[in-house]
Amino acid sequence: MKIGTPVGGAIGILLLSFWAAGPSENAAPPIHFAYRPIDFRLESCETPRRHAPETMAGGVAVFDYNKDGHLDVFFSNGADIQTLKKSEPKYSNRLFENDGQGNFKDVTVRAGLVGAGFDVGVAVGDYDNDGYPDLFVGGVHGNRLYHNNGDGTFTDVTAEAGLPDKPDPQYGPLWSVGGAWLDVNNDGLLDLFVVNYLAWDIRTEPACEAAPGRFDYCHPKFYKATPNQLFLNNGDGTFRDVSAESGIRAHPGKGMGVGVADYDLDGLPDIFVANDKVYNSLFHNLGGGKFEEVAFEAGVALADNGQFISGMGVDFKDLDNDGYPDIAFVALDNETFPLFRNTGKRGFVDATERSGMSRLSAPMAGYSPTIADFDNDGWKDLFAAQSHVLDNVQDIDSSLQYKMLPFLALNHKGHFELADTGVTTPIAARGAAFGDINNDGWMDVVIATLGGPPILLLNRGGANHWLTITLEGTRSNRDGFGARVRLNGQTRFATATAGYSCANDKRLHFGLGDAKTASVEVLWPSGTLQTLKDVPADQFLKIREPEHP
Repeated sequence: MKIGTPVGGAIGILLLSFWAAGPSENAAPPIHFAYRPIDFRLESCETPRRHAPETMAGGVAVFDYNKDGHLDVFFSNGADIQTLKKSEPKYSNRLFENDGQGNFKDVTVRAGLVGAGFDVGVAVGDYDNDGYPDLFVGGVHGNRLYHNNGDGTFTDVTAEAGLPDKPDPQYGPLWSVGGAWLDVNNDGLLDLFVVNYLAWDIRTEPACEAAPGRFDYCHPKFYKATPNQLFLNNGDGTFRDVSAESGIRAHPGKGMGVGVADYDLDGLPDIFVANDKVYNSLFHNLGGGKFEEVAFEAGVALADNGQFISGMGVDFKDLDNDGYPDIAFVALDNETFPLFRNTGKRGFVDATERSGMSRLSAPMAGYSPTIADFDNDGWKDLFAAQSHVLDNVQDIDSSLQYKMLPFLALNHKGHFELADTGVTTPIAARGAAFGDINNDGWMDVVIATLGGPPILLLNRGGANHWLTITLEGTRSNRDGFGARVRLNGQTRFATATAGYSCANDKRLHFGLGDAKTASVEVLWPSGTLQTLKDVPADQFLKIREPEHP
């Protein structure tokens, strides 16, 4: 986020290669998307005064809230910027039920998910292991935890769960942009990591002008950093704040995205936080609920050029099929677009310059990157929503633009090529969530747009095969989050977390190319190793963890 000076005082990526130079041998096959409307408008109470939260709304979740086999869609929404209250119906959060026939029904009121404050991000996870996904909704000066009752309704259990609804005694009111559900200590219970942005208060917010009488959103440097939070699941519906004792609180930042993966393959989930104009954070899990911050040692605190960038979301997945999760996140104009390759030696190397991204991403701006296989060739691709922070950026610099087209780069064995998403009208995109909305084996996208309707892109697919896996933990957490799944040379760690303020389908989707069968290996958080051979392609496969080692 940027710019502006106090009164008185990305992405658009064309990846030519990922880790090394060289053209792809074959042209990218066409990927066709169809647009499907959803009746919603994201309202962030944008004003000429340019209060910081106005440009940061737009969380999305795709998840099966009623267990009917079809992915539903949840949108967080803003509020009156002066009161941070949903003073009008237009500010309501929205839950849309998917009937499996391409229709989406608004069930928000019945579900009890209207919300109360200025909501930004969402995280989905079954924290009580009852088989139904629960929702954490993070926002400006207030978060909510909604328990799924299993009958199509949710109950706000924030207070009884022990999640704080009061200002931090040291930092004041916190602004959450979302979170991640993960089992930090592998006890079979999902814990909650909350990503907090900067310290903002409308009563003390600096006024920033690009010209006399014309306000801009202030640069993040004019706001204090705030700590992220970690809440340990007690197993009785309540949580305990272990932010300080875990080591998380000691490293405040300005988080705009969180990725979860076991980067050193020690069996414990680690946490990467993409920060806005400060050092990134990599929290290495030491076990026993303890973390050490190792971003500098691991080589991911900064890009190689040493400059701070705007980390507008992140994903933490294996892009080069070597079994180790890599890191990709986005930035604004005149910044690099960092790509960090996992060396397999508890560290990363900056592949941005070698990939050509330093030059290619310089004039671009983006939000919410996610790594997924859109053409089912067995190599995960990169998608990002795109838009600048400032809606008047073209007046400041004619070479820049506020609204942009979504971006998709297809990965052909390490070489990336631009693909057309089919969207022809530029949008002010923020969050982007991913999943197989119509259960045809091809990954779809839902994008939130500021001041406008969402974009639902249905992937019309092709000839390649696929396999989608649903994990059910028994001794591990019910969602299987943290499990390492290896399939035909690919590796994924189970999670629903990626991008900016979003939650993706928890099902693990794999493209198989021309392979008609797959060998699947699941290493559960409990330590149990499960193997399946000669699994037929083109199916939705449920794998249940053995109840005994």
